[in-house]
Amino acid sequence: MSSDAPPAPPRALPALISALRSDLLAAPYTSAAIEALLGPVACAALARENAVPADRVTAALLDPPAVLLRLFTLGAAVPRSLVEAALPALGVDGALHLGLLGPASLADPYGRDDHAGDDPDTPLRALIDVAPYAASDDAGEISWWITSDLSELATGRALGPEHVLGVGGASLTLARITPREQVGTVLDLGCGGGIQAMHASRHADRVIATDVSARALGFAAFNAALNGIDLELRQGSLLEPVGEESFDLIISNPPFVITPRGRSHGGDGADGSRSRADGSRADGSRADESRADGSRADGAGTSAGPDGTGTATPTPTPRWTYRDGGRAGDTLLAELLTALPAHLAPGGRAVLLGNWEISPDTAWDEHPRSWLEPATADGVDAWVIQRDQEDPAQYAETWVRDGGVTDRDQRWPALVSSWLADFADRDVEAVGFGYLLLRRPEPGLSASRRGVLRTEVATGTGTGSPAAHLASGLTALDVLAGLDDEVLATRRLVRAEDVVERRHLTPGAWDPMLIELVQGAGLARVVRADQMLAATVGALDGTLTVGQVVAAVCALTDADPDEALEQVLPILRDLVVTSMVTL
Repeated sequence: MSSDAPPAPPRALPALISALRSDLLAAPYTSAAIEALLGPVACAALARENAVPADRVTAALLDPPAVLLRLFTLGAAVPRSLVEAALPALGVDGALHLGLLGPASLADPYGRDDHAGDDPDTPLRALIDVAPYAASDDAGEISWWITSDLSELATGRALGPEHVLGVGGASLTLARITPREQVGTVLDLGCGGGIQAMHASRHADRVIATDVSARALGFAAFNAALNGIDLELRQGSLLEPVGEESFDLIISNPPFVITPRGRSHGGDGADGSRSRADGSRADGSRADESRADGSRADGAGTSAGPDGTGTATPTPTPRWTYRDGGRAGDTLLAELLTALPAHLAPGGRAVLLGNWEISPDTAWDEHPRSWLEPATADGVDAWVIQRDQEDPAQYAETWVRDGGVTDRDQRWPALVSSWLADFADRDVEAVGFGYLLLRRPEPGLSASRRGVLRTEVATGTGTGSPAAHLASGLTALDVLAGLDDEVLATRRLVRAEDVVERRHLTPGAWDPMLIELVQGAGLARVVRADQMLAATVGALDGTLTVGQVVAAVCALTDADPDEALEQVLPILRDLVVTSMVTL
Protein backbone atom coordinates (compact mmCIF):
# COMPACT_ATOMS: atom_id res chain seq x y z
CA MET A 1 0.00 0.00 0.00
CA SER A 2 1.47 3.36 -0.98
CA SER A 3 1.06 6.76 0.60
CA ASP A 4 -1.29 7.59 -2.28
CA ALA A 5 -3.73 4.98 -0.97
CA PRO A 6 -3.73 5.31 2.82
CA PRO A 7 -5.45 2.90 5.19
CA ALA A 8 -9.23 3.04 5.41
CA PRO A 9 -10.69 5.08 8.28
CA PRO A 10 -11.29 3.07 11.44
CA ARG A 11 -14.62 1.26 11.60
CA ALA A 12 -17.23 2.70 13.95
CA LEU A 13 -18.34 -0.59 15.52
CA PRO A 14 -20.10 0.21 18.83
CA ALA A 15 -19.16 -2.86 20.88
CA LEU A 16 -15.50 -2.74 19.90
CA ILE A 17 -15.31 1.03 20.35
CA SER A 18 -16.71 0.61 23.86
CA ALA A 19 -13.98 -1.91 24.64
CA LEU A 20 -11.32 0.41 23.21
CA ARG A 21 -12.59 3.30 25.32
CA SER A 22 -12.45 1.10 28.42
CA ASP A 23 -8.86 0.13 27.69
CA LEU A 24 -7.72 3.68 27.02
CA LEU A 25 -9.23 4.84 30.30
CA ALA A 26 -7.76 1.95 32.25
CA ALA A 27 -4.24 2.32 30.82
CA PRO A 28 -4.54 5.32 31.41
CA TYR A 29 -3.82 6.68 27.93
CA THR A 30 -4.58 10.35 28.57
CA SER A 31 -2.74 13.59 27.96
CA ALA A 32 -1.99 13.97 31.68
CA ALA A 33 -0.64 10.42 31.91
CA ILE A 34 1.59 10.84 28.86
CA GLU A 35 2.93 14.16 30.14
CA ALA A 36 3.77 12.54 33.47
CA LEU A 37 5.37 9.57 31.71
CA LEU A 38 7.59 11.58 29.37
CA GLY A 39 8.43 14.60 31.49
CA PRO A 40 8.73 18.20 30.25
CA VAL A 41 11.80 17.77 28.02
CA ALA A 42 10.51 14.80 26.00
CA CYS A 43 7.01 16.32 25.81
CA ALA A 44 8.34 19.59 24.44
CA ALA A 45 10.54 17.73 21.95
CA LEU A 46 7.61 15.61 20.78
CA ALA A 47 5.58 18.77 20.16
CA ARG A 48 8.45 19.87 17.88
CA GLU A 49 8.26 16.54 15.99
CA ASN A 50 11.46 15.29 17.67
CA ALA A 51 10.77 11.74 18.86
CA VAL A 52 14.26 10.87 20.15
CA PRO A 53 13.72 11.87 23.81
CA ALA A 54 10.34 10.08 23.91
CA ASP A 55 11.92 6.98 22.35
CA ARG A 56 14.61 6.98 25.02
CA VAL A 57 12.09 7.35 27.84
CA THR A 58 9.72 4.63 26.64
CA ALA A 59 12.09 2.12 25.02
CA ALA A 60 12.35 -0.18 28.03
CA LEU A 61 8.89 0.45 29.54
CA LEU A 62 6.19 -2.23 29.33
CA ASP A 63 3.29 -0.42 31.00
CA PRO A 64 0.22 0.30 28.83
CA PRO A 65 0.68 4.10 28.41
CA ALA A 66 4.24 3.63 27.12
CA VAL A 67 3.24 0.75 24.83
CA LEU A 68 0.31 2.68 23.34
CA LEU A 69 2.41 5.81 22.83
CA ARG A 70 5.13 3.85 21.03
CA LEU A 71 2.55 2.03 18.94
CA PHE A 72 0.29 4.91 17.84
CA THR A 73 2.43 8.06 18.08
CA LEU A 74 6.03 6.98 17.65
CA GLY A 75 5.30 4.44 14.90
CA ALA A 76 7.14 1.55 16.52
CA ALA A 77 6.53 -2.12 15.81
CA VAL A 78 5.28 -3.61 19.07
CA PRO A 79 5.08 -7.34 19.94
CA ARG A 80 1.57 -8.75 19.94
CA SER A 81 1.84 -9.80 23.57
CA LEU A 82 2.45 -6.20 24.69
CA VAL A 83 -0.46 -4.95 22.63
CA GLU A 84 -2.74 -7.62 24.15
CA ALA A 85 -1.65 -6.50 27.64
CA ALA A 86 -2.25 -2.83 26.82
CA LEU A 87 -5.67 -3.47 25.23
CA PRO A 88 -7.10 -6.37 27.26
CA ALA A 89 -10.79 -5.67 26.65
CA LEU A 90 -10.46 -4.95 22.94
CA GLY A 91 -7.69 -7.42 22.23
CA VAL A 92 -5.51 -7.54 19.17
CA ASP A 93 -8.22 -9.17 17.10
CA GLY A 94 -10.60 -6.33 18.00
CA ALA A 95 -8.00 -3.71 17.11
CA LEU A 96 -7.39 -5.44 13.78
CA HIS A 97 -11.13 -5.54 13.09
CA LEU A 98 -11.49 -1.82 13.86
CA GLY A 99 -8.68 -1.13 11.40
CA LEU A 100 -6.33 0.36 13.98
CA LEU A 101 -3.48 -2.13 13.54
CA GLY A 102 -1.83 -4.33 10.99
CA PRO A 103 0.88 -7.00 11.20
CA ALA A 104 4.38 -5.63 10.88
CA SER A 105 5.24 -8.79 8.95
CA LEU A 106 3.54 -7.01 6.06
CA ALA A 107 5.04 -3.84 4.68
CA ASP A 108 3.47 -0.97 6.60
CA PRO A 109 1.46 1.68 4.72
CA TYR A 110 4.70 3.52 4.05
CA GLY A 111 6.80 0.63 2.74
CA ARG A 112 8.73 -0.45 5.85
CA ASP A 113 9.20 -4.09 6.87
CA ASP A 114 11.38 -4.88 9.88
CA HIS A 115 9.77 -8.19 10.90
CA ALA A 116 11.95 -11.23 11.38
CA GLY A 117 10.13 -14.20 9.89
CA ASP A 118 10.89 -16.54 12.81
CA ASP A 119 9.69 -14.12 15.52
CA PRO A 120 7.17 -16.08 17.64
CA ASP A 121 5.64 -12.88 19.07
CA THR A 122 4.25 -11.29 15.91
CA PRO A 123 4.98 -7.57 15.90
CA LEU A 124 2.21 -5.14 15.05
CA ARG A 125 2.15 -1.62 13.69
CA ALA A 126 -0.48 1.06 13.94
CA LEU A 127 -2.33 1.90 10.74
CA ILE A 128 -4.11 4.81 12.43
CA ASP A 129 -2.97 7.30 15.05
CA VAL A 130 -4.94 7.28 18.30
CA ALA A 131 -3.90 10.30 20.34
CA PRO A 132 -5.10 11.60 23.71
CA TYR A 133 -6.48 15.14 23.55
CA ALA A 134 -6.98 17.53 26.45
CA ALA A 135 -8.27 21.07 26.28
CA SER A 136 -10.10 23.70 28.25
CA ASP A 137 -12.52 26.26 26.88
CA ASP A 138 -15.43 28.33 28.13
CA ALA A 139 -17.60 25.21 28.21
CA GLY A 140 -15.23 23.36 30.55
CA GLU A 141 -12.49 20.74 30.55
CA ILE A 142 -12.06 18.12 27.81
CA SER A 143 -10.33 14.73 27.85
CA TRP A 144 -10.82 12.83 24.60
CA TRP A 145 -9.03 10.64 22.08
CA ILE A 146 -8.68 11.66 18.43
CA THR A 147 -7.90 9.30 15.57
CA SER A 148 -6.19 10.44 12.39
CA ASP A 149 -3.66 9.27 9.87
CA LEU A 150 -0.18 8.55 11.16
CA SER A 151 2.03 11.62 11.32
CA GLU A 152 5.37 12.21 9.61
CA LEU A 153 6.97 11.48 12.95
CA ALA A 154 5.50 7.97 12.95
CA THR A 155 6.04 7.15 9.28
CA GLY A 156 9.28 8.93 8.54
CA ARG A 157 7.72 10.26 5.32
CA ALA A 158 6.01 13.39 4.12
CA LEU A 159 2.24 13.47 4.38
CA GLY A 160 0.48 11.78 1.50
CA PRO A 161 -2.16 13.44 -0.66
CA GLU A 162 -5.01 11.58 1.10
CA HIS A 163 -3.86 12.48 4.62
CA VAL A 164 -6.30 13.22 7.45
CA LEU A 165 -4.58 15.31 10.07
CA GLY A 166 -5.23 15.22 13.78
CA VAL A 167 -5.51 18.31 15.95
CA GLY A 168 -3.10 20.93 14.63
CA GLY A 169 -2.33 24.52 15.50
CA ALA A 170 -5.12 25.97 13.37
CA SER A 171 -7.62 23.62 15.03
CA LEU A 172 -6.55 24.78 18.47
CA THR A 173 -6.76 28.42 17.45
CA LEU A 174 -10.26 28.04 16.02
CA ALA A 175 -11.42 26.17 19.14
CA ARG A 176 -10.07 28.95 21.37
CA ILE A 177 -11.87 31.77 19.54
CA THR A 178 -15.24 30.03 19.08
CA PRO A 179 -17.95 31.24 21.48
CA ARG A 180 -19.34 28.60 23.82
CA GLU A 181 -22.76 29.97 24.73
CA GLN A 182 -25.58 27.43 24.63
CA VAL A 183 -27.15 27.45 21.16
CA GLY A 184 -29.65 25.45 19.14
CA THR A 185 -27.88 24.41 15.94
CA VAL A 186 -24.21 24.46 14.92
CA LEU A 187 -22.68 23.83 11.52
CA ASP A 188 -19.06 22.74 11.15
CA LEU A 189 -18.24 23.28 7.48
CA GLY A 190 -15.48 20.98 6.27
CA CYS A 191 -15.35 19.06 9.54
CA GLY A 192 -12.39 16.85 8.72
CA GLY A 193 -11.82 14.59 11.73
CA GLY A 194 -14.59 16.40 13.60
CA ILE A 195 -12.74 18.23 16.38
CA GLN A 196 -14.67 21.52 16.04
CA ALA A 197 -18.01 19.71 15.86
CA MET A 198 -17.09 17.73 18.97
CA HIS A 199 -16.25 20.91 20.88
CA ALA A 200 -19.57 22.39 19.79
CA SER A 201 -21.55 19.33 20.87
CA ARG A 202 -21.07 20.37 24.50
CA HIS A 203 -23.09 23.60 24.10
CA ALA A 204 -25.47 22.89 21.21
CA ASP A 205 -28.73 20.99 20.88
CA ARG A 206 -27.74 19.77 17.43
CA VAL A 207 -24.46 19.71 15.49
CA ILE A 208 -24.23 19.14 11.75
CA ALA A 209 -20.77 18.45 10.35
CA THR A 210 -20.18 18.42 6.60
CA ASP A 211 -17.36 17.34 4.36
CA VAL A 212 -17.02 16.26 0.74
CA SER A 213 -14.53 13.60 1.79
CA ALA A 214 -16.13 10.30 2.78
CA ARG A 215 -12.78 9.36 4.29
CA ALA A 216 -12.69 12.43 6.53
CA LEU A 217 -16.27 11.76 7.60
CA GLY A 218 -15.24 8.21 8.47
CA PHE A 219 -12.69 9.55 10.94
CA ALA A 220 -15.22 12.05 12.30
CA ALA A 221 -17.76 9.27 12.86
CA PHE A 222 -15.20 7.13 14.70
CA ASN A 223 -13.96 10.03 16.85
CA ALA A 224 -17.50 10.98 17.83
CA ALA A 225 -18.37 7.39 18.72
CA LEU A 226 -15.14 6.85 20.67
CA ASN A 227 -15.92 9.89 22.83
CA GLY A 228 -19.66 9.27 23.21
CA ILE A 229 -20.74 12.25 21.09
CA ASP A 230 -23.68 12.49 18.70
CA LEU A 231 -23.00 14.29 15.43
CA GLU A 232 -25.03 14.52 12.25
CA LEU A 233 -22.57 13.94 9.41
CA ARG A 234 -23.36 14.91 5.84
CA GLN A 235 -21.29 14.53 2.71
CA GLY A 236 -21.25 17.25 0.09
CA SER A 237 -19.55 20.36 -1.24
CA LEU A 238 -19.72 23.86 0.16
CA LEU A 239 -23.16 24.60 1.60
CA GLU A 240 -24.88 22.03 -0.61
CA PRO A 241 -25.44 19.53 2.23
CA VAL A 242 -27.46 22.05 4.26
CA GLY A 243 -29.73 23.42 1.54
CA GLU A 244 -31.42 26.56 2.87
CA GLU A 245 -31.01 25.72 6.58
CA SER A 246 -29.84 28.41 8.98
CA PHE A 247 -27.68 28.06 12.06
CA ASP A 248 -26.96 29.76 15.37
CA LEU A 249 -23.23 29.14 14.97
CA ILE A 250 -21.13 28.31 11.92
CA ILE A 251 -17.53 27.21 12.38
CA SER A 252 -15.09 26.81 9.52
CA ASN A 253 -11.37 26.38 9.06
CA PRO A 254 -11.18 27.24 5.35
CA PRO A 255 -8.33 26.15 3.07
CA PHE A 256 -6.36 29.29 3.71
CA VAL A 257 -3.07 28.12 2.22
CA ILE A 258 -2.51 29.87 -1.11
CA THR A 259 -0.89 27.39 -3.52
CA PRO A 260 0.37 27.89 -7.10
CA ARG A 261 -2.28 26.75 -9.53
CA GLY A 262 -0.53 27.38 -12.86
CA ARG A 263 -0.97 30.50 -14.97
CA SER A 264 -3.62 29.26 -17.32
CA HIS A 265 -5.97 27.36 -15.08
CA GLY A 266 -7.62 29.85 -12.79
CA GLY A 267 -9.65 28.28 -10.00
CA ASP A 268 -10.85 24.99 -11.46
CA GLY A 269 -9.30 21.64 -10.80
CA ALA A 270 -7.86 19.51 -13.54
CA ASP A 271 -11.07 17.49 -13.55
CA GLY A 272 -13.20 20.61 -13.93
CA SER A 273 -14.43 20.49 -10.36
CA ARG A 274 -14.68 23.55 -8.20
CA SER A 275 -13.16 23.42 -4.76
CA ARG A 276 -15.50 24.39 -2.02
CA ALA A 277 -15.14 27.28 0.40
CA ASP A 278 -16.68 25.58 3.39
CA GLY A 279 -13.59 24.97 5.44
CA SER A 280 -12.55 22.07 3.27
CA ARG A 281 -10.33 21.25 0.39
CA ALA A 282 -11.34 20.31 -3.11
CA ASP A 283 -12.58 17.02 -1.70
CA GLY A 284 -14.11 18.66 1.33
CA SER A 285 -11.51 18.03 4.00
CA ARG A 286 -10.36 20.90 6.12
CA ALA A 287 -7.30 23.00 6.53
CA ASP A 288 -5.70 21.14 9.39
CA GLU A 289 -7.82 18.08 9.99
CA SER A 290 -8.74 16.43 6.74
CA ARG A 291 -7.36 14.63 3.80
CA ALA A 292 -5.47 16.11 0.88
CA ASP A 293 -6.76 16.20 -2.66
CA GLY A 294 -3.59 14.92 -4.23
CA SER A 295 -1.46 16.48 -6.91
CA ARG A 296 -3.41 18.01 -9.79
CA ALA A 297 -2.59 18.27 -13.44
CA ASP A 298 -3.16 22.01 -13.13
CA GLY A 299 -0.33 22.36 -10.62
CA ALA A 300 2.43 23.23 -13.03
CA GLY A 301 4.38 26.25 -11.83
CA THR A 302 7.25 28.16 -13.31
CA SER A 303 10.66 27.57 -11.82
CA ALA A 304 14.16 28.73 -12.45
CA GLY A 305 16.16 26.66 -14.88
CA PRO A 306 19.40 24.91 -13.93
CA ASP A 307 21.31 28.08 -14.64
CA GLY A 308 19.01 30.16 -12.43
CA THR A 309 17.86 32.29 -15.37
CA GLY A 310 14.16 31.81 -14.71
CA THR A 311 13.47 29.56 -17.70
CA ALA A 312 9.83 28.48 -17.63
CA THR A 313 9.78 24.85 -16.58
CA PRO A 314 6.67 22.91 -15.62
CA THR A 315 7.00 22.14 -11.93
CA PRO A 316 4.19 20.08 -10.43
CA THR A 317 3.14 21.67 -7.16
CA PRO A 318 1.92 19.03 -4.71
CA ARG A 319 -1.66 19.45 -3.48
CA TRP A 320 -2.93 18.59 -0.03
CA THR A 321 -6.57 19.29 0.64
CA TYR A 322 -5.90 19.60 4.36
CA ARG A 323 -4.52 22.99 3.39
CA ASP A 324 -5.17 23.73 -0.31
CA GLY A 325 -8.52 24.85 -1.64
CA GLY A 326 -7.86 24.24 -5.30
CA ARG A 327 -8.34 27.86 -6.34
CA ALA A 328 -6.09 30.61 -7.58
CA GLY A 329 -5.01 32.99 -4.84
CA ASP A 330 -7.49 33.62 -2.05
CA THR A 331 -10.68 33.47 -4.12
CA LEU A 332 -12.15 30.43 -2.38
CA LEU A 333 -12.61 32.38 0.83
CA ALA A 334 -14.40 35.10 -1.11
CA GLU A 335 -16.92 32.54 -2.31
CA LEU A 336 -17.52 31.25 1.20
CA LEU A 337 -18.07 34.69 2.67
CA THR A 338 -20.53 35.55 -0.09
CA ALA A 339 -22.70 32.48 0.48
CA LEU A 340 -22.39 31.95 4.24
CA PRO A 341 -24.35 34.93 5.68
CA ALA A 342 -27.62 33.64 4.22
CA HIS A 343 -27.28 30.65 6.57
CA LEU A 344 -26.96 32.72 9.76
CA ALA A 345 -30.09 32.72 11.91
CA PRO A 346 -31.03 35.96 13.72
CA GLY A 347 -28.39 36.37 16.42
CA GLY A 348 -26.29 33.73 14.66
CA ARG A 349 -22.51 33.93 14.53
CA ALA A 350 -19.78 32.62 12.25
CA VAL A 351 -16.14 32.09 13.21
CA LEU A 352 -13.51 31.43 10.55
CA LEU A 353 -9.77 31.49 9.96
CA GLY A 354 -8.40 32.87 6.72
CA ASN A 355 -5.54 34.10 4.54
CA TRP A 356 -5.72 37.08 2.22
CA GLU A 357 -3.36 38.48 -0.37
CA ILE A 358 -2.05 42.03 -0.01
CA SER A 359 -0.87 44.06 -3.01
CA PRO A 360 1.47 47.07 -3.06
CA ASP A 361 -0.13 50.48 -2.55
CA THR A 362 -3.35 48.95 -1.20
CA ALA A 363 -4.65 48.56 2.33
CA TRP A 364 -4.05 45.19 3.97
CA ASP A 365 -7.80 44.71 4.36
CA GLU A 366 -8.81 45.40 0.75
CA HIS A 367 -9.65 41.77 -0.01
CA PRO A 368 -11.57 41.00 3.21
CA ARG A 369 -13.55 44.24 2.85
CA SER A 370 -14.57 43.37 -0.69
CA TRP A 371 -15.53 39.84 0.35
CA LEU A 372 -17.72 41.07 3.19
CA GLU A 373 -19.50 43.85 1.33
CA PRO A 374 -22.49 41.60 0.43
CA ALA A 375 -22.74 40.48 4.06
CA THR A 376 -22.82 44.01 5.46
CA ALA A 377 -25.32 45.03 2.79
CA ASP A 378 -27.48 42.20 4.16
CA GLY A 379 -27.29 43.67 7.68
CA VAL A 380 -24.59 41.31 9.00
CA ASP A 381 -21.87 42.75 11.24
CA ALA A 382 -18.32 41.59 10.48
CA TRP A 383 -14.98 41.89 12.22
CA VAL A 384 -11.67 41.02 10.55
CA ILE A 385 -8.58 40.77 12.74
CA GLN A 386 -5.19 40.33 11.10
CA ARG A 387 -2.95 38.39 13.46
CA ASP A 388 0.11 37.87 11.29
CA GLN A 389 1.61 38.77 7.93
CA GLU A 390 4.34 37.17 5.80
CA ASP A 391 6.12 38.23 2.66
CA PRO A 392 5.91 35.86 -0.36
CA ALA A 393 9.26 34.19 0.37
CA GLN A 394 8.39 33.52 4.00
CA TYR A 395 5.00 32.16 2.98
CA ALA A 396 6.50 29.87 0.36
CA GLU A 397 9.11 28.54 2.78
CA THR A 398 6.47 27.82 5.42
CA TRP A 399 4.24 25.74 3.18
CA VAL A 400 6.94 23.98 1.20
CA ARG A 401 8.35 22.78 4.53
CA ASP A 402 4.86 21.82 5.65
CA GLY A 403 4.74 19.49 2.65
CA GLY A 404 7.82 17.67 3.91
CA VAL A 405 10.39 19.36 1.65
CA THR A 406 13.38 21.04 3.30
CA ASP A 407 15.95 23.40 1.87
CA ARG A 408 18.33 20.43 1.45
CA ASP A 409 15.90 18.70 -0.89
CA GLN A 410 16.60 19.09 -4.61
CA ARG A 411 12.93 20.04 -5.11
CA TRP A 412 13.21 23.04 -2.80
CA PRO A 413 14.34 25.70 -5.32
CA ALA A 414 11.71 24.77 -7.90
CA LEU A 415 8.85 24.65 -5.40
CA VAL A 416 9.73 27.95 -3.73
CA SER A 417 10.17 29.51 -7.15
CA SER A 418 6.70 28.34 -8.22
CA TRP A 419 5.14 30.08 -5.22
CA LEU A 420 7.09 33.29 -5.89
CA ALA A 421 6.11 33.26 -9.57
CA ASP A 422 2.46 32.72 -8.65
CA PHE A 423 2.48 35.65 -6.25
CA ALA A 424 4.31 37.82 -8.79
CA ASP A 425 1.62 37.09 -11.39
CA ARG A 426 -0.95 38.74 -9.12
CA ASP A 427 1.42 41.41 -7.76
CA VAL A 428 1.16 40.07 -4.23
CA GLU A 429 3.38 41.83 -1.71
CA ALA A 430 2.33 39.96 1.44
CA VAL A 431 -0.16 37.47 2.82
CA GLY A 432 -2.18 38.18 5.93
CA PHE A 433 -3.61 35.65 8.35
CA GLY A 434 -6.31 36.14 10.92
CA TYR A 435 -9.85 35.77 12.15
CA LEU A 436 -13.12 36.53 10.38
CA LEU A 437 -16.13 36.94 12.68
CA LEU A 438 -19.72 37.53 11.56
CA ARG A 439 -22.99 38.09 13.43
CA ARG A 440 -26.52 38.65 12.22
CA PRO A 441 -28.31 40.99 14.67
CA GLU A 442 -31.39 39.87 16.54
CA PRO A 443 -34.77 41.03 15.19
CA GLY A 444 -35.56 44.63 16.08
CA LEU A 445 -34.44 48.07 15.05
CA SER A 446 -30.84 47.00 14.44
CA ALA A 447 -31.94 44.16 12.17
CA SER A 448 -33.00 46.64 9.47
CA ARG A 449 -29.76 48.60 9.38
CA ARG A 450 -26.70 48.05 7.22
CA GLY A 451 -24.10 45.82 8.84
CA VAL A 452 -20.98 47.22 10.49
CA LEU A 453 -17.58 46.15 9.14
CA ARG A 454 -14.58 46.55 11.42
CA THR A 455 -11.01 45.62 10.51
CA GLU A 456 -7.91 45.85 12.65
CA VAL A 457 -4.40 44.53 13.10
CA ALA A 458 -3.96 42.95 16.53
CA THR A 459 -0.99 40.67 17.06
CA GLY A 460 -0.90 40.43 20.85
CA THR A 461 -2.24 37.77 23.18
CA GLY A 462 -3.53 38.67 26.61
CA THR A 463 -5.05 36.78 29.49
CA GLY A 464 -8.56 35.43 29.72
CA SER A 465 -10.83 33.80 27.17
CA PRO A 466 -10.29 34.98 23.59
CA ALA A 467 -13.68 33.53 22.61
CA ALA A 468 -15.58 35.54 25.21
CA HIS A 469 -13.54 38.64 24.37
CA LEU A 470 -14.31 38.44 20.65
CA ALA A 471 -17.97 37.56 21.18
CA SER A 472 -18.36 40.58 23.44
CA GLY A 473 -16.78 42.86 20.84
CA LEU A 474 -19.03 41.58 18.07
CA THR A 475 -22.09 42.21 20.22
CA ALA A 476 -20.77 45.70 21.03
CA LEU A 477 -20.67 46.53 17.31
CA ASP A 478 -24.43 45.95 17.21
CA VAL A 479 -25.16 47.93 20.38
CA LEU A 480 -23.00 50.88 19.37
CA ALA A 481 -24.62 51.03 15.95
CA GLY A 482 -27.82 52.05 17.74
CA LEU A 483 -26.19 54.76 19.86
CA ASP A 484 -25.44 58.15 18.37
CA ASP A 485 -22.84 60.37 20.03
CA GLU A 486 -25.42 62.31 22.00
CA VAL A 487 -26.75 59.13 23.60
CA LEU A 488 -23.28 57.66 24.12
CA ALA A 489 -22.29 60.80 26.05
CA THR A 490 -25.06 60.04 28.55
CA ARG A 491 -23.86 56.48 29.23
CA ARG A 492 -21.86 55.60 32.33
CA LEU A 493 -18.91 53.70 30.94
CA VAL A 494 -16.51 51.65 33.05
CA ARG A 495 -12.83 51.12 32.39
CA ALA A 496 -11.88 47.42 32.36
CA GLU A 497 -9.78 46.33 35.32
CA ASP A 498 -7.02 44.95 33.09
CA VAL A 499 -6.40 48.34 31.42
CA VAL A 500 -3.46 50.32 32.74
CA GLU A 501 -1.68 53.48 31.66
CA ARG A 502 1.94 53.41 30.56
CA ARG A 503 3.98 56.61 30.28
CA HIS A 504 7.31 57.13 28.55
CA LEU A 505 9.44 59.97 29.85
CA THR A 506 12.91 61.33 29.29
CA PRO A 507 14.81 60.77 32.56
CA GLY A 508 14.18 63.73 34.86
CA ALA A 509 11.33 65.16 32.75
CA TRP A 510 7.84 65.79 34.13
CA ASP A 511 5.87 65.62 30.92
CA PRO A 512 5.62 62.28 29.11
CA MET A 513 6.74 61.86 25.51
CA LEU A 514 4.17 59.10 25.01
CA ILE A 515 1.11 57.87 26.87
CA GLU A 516 -0.32 54.42 26.17
CA LEU A 517 -3.40 52.58 27.38
CA VAL A 518 -2.39 48.93 27.72
CA GLN A 519 -4.80 46.00 27.76
CA GLY A 520 -3.83 42.98 29.84
CA ALA A 521 -6.61 40.68 28.63
CA GLY A 522 -8.10 40.00 25.18
CA LEU A 523 -5.63 40.69 22.40
CA ALA A 524 -3.31 42.81 24.57
CA ARG A 525 -3.88 45.95 22.57
CA VAL A 526 -1.88 49.12 23.10
CA VAL A 527 -3.63 52.43 22.33
CA ARG A 528 -1.77 55.73 22.08
CA ALA A 529 -3.41 58.44 24.13
CA ASP A 530 -3.09 62.12 24.91
CA GLN A 531 -3.68 63.66 28.32
CA MET A 532 -7.38 64.22 27.61
CA LEU A 533 -8.09 60.62 26.62
CA ALA A 534 -5.97 59.14 29.41
CA ALA A 535 -7.65 61.30 32.05
CA THR A 536 -11.11 60.49 30.69
CA VAL A 537 -10.55 56.72 30.60
CA GLY A 538 -8.97 56.78 34.03
CA ALA A 539 -12.10 58.41 35.49
CA LEU A 540 -14.59 56.01 33.89
CA ASP A 541 -15.72 54.09 36.97
CA GLY A 542 -19.46 54.13 36.25
CA THR A 543 -20.19 57.01 38.62
CA LEU A 544 -20.45 59.79 36.04
CA THR A 545 -21.61 59.88 32.43
CA VAL A 546 -19.06 60.26 29.67
CA GLY A 547 -20.17 63.87 29.19
CA GLN A 548 -19.73 64.64 32.87
CA VAL A 549 -16.29 63.06 32.98
CA VAL A 550 -15.10 65.01 29.94
CA ALA A 551 -16.49 68.24 31.39
CA ALA A 552 -14.64 67.63 34.65
CA VAL A 553 -11.36 66.97 32.83
CA CYS A 554 -11.85 70.14 30.76
CA ALA A 555 -12.42 72.16 33.92
CA LEU A 556 -8.93 71.15 35.06
CA THR A 557 -7.23 71.69 31.70
CA ASP A 558 -9.11 74.71 30.32
CA ALA A 559 -10.04 72.68 27.22
CA ASP A 560 -13.31 73.22 25.37
CA PRO A 561 -15.81 70.50 26.48
CA ASP A 562 -17.57 70.24 23.11
CA GLU A 563 -14.33 69.90 21.18
CA ALA A 564 -12.98 67.42 23.72
CA LEU A 565 -16.12 65.30 23.55
CA GLU A 566 -15.99 65.28 19.76
CA GLN A 567 -12.38 64.10 19.97
CA VAL A 568 -12.88 61.45 22.65
CA LEU A 569 -16.15 59.75 21.65
CA PRO A 570 -14.90 57.95 18.49
CA ILE A 571 -11.99 56.51 20.46
CA LEU A 572 -14.27 55.43 23.30
CA ARG A 573 -16.42 53.56 20.77
CA ASP A 574 -13.34 51.66 19.69
CA LEU A 575 -12.39 50.95 23.30
CA VAL A 576 -15.87 49.53 23.95
CA VAL A 577 -15.54 47.11 21.02
CA THR A 578 -12.14 45.95 22.23
CA SER A 579 -13.43 45.56 25.83
CA MET A 580 -11.01 48.10 27.24
CA VAL A 581 -14.12 50.02 28.34
CA THR A 582 -17.56 48.51 28.98
CA LEU A 583 -21.02 49.99 28.48
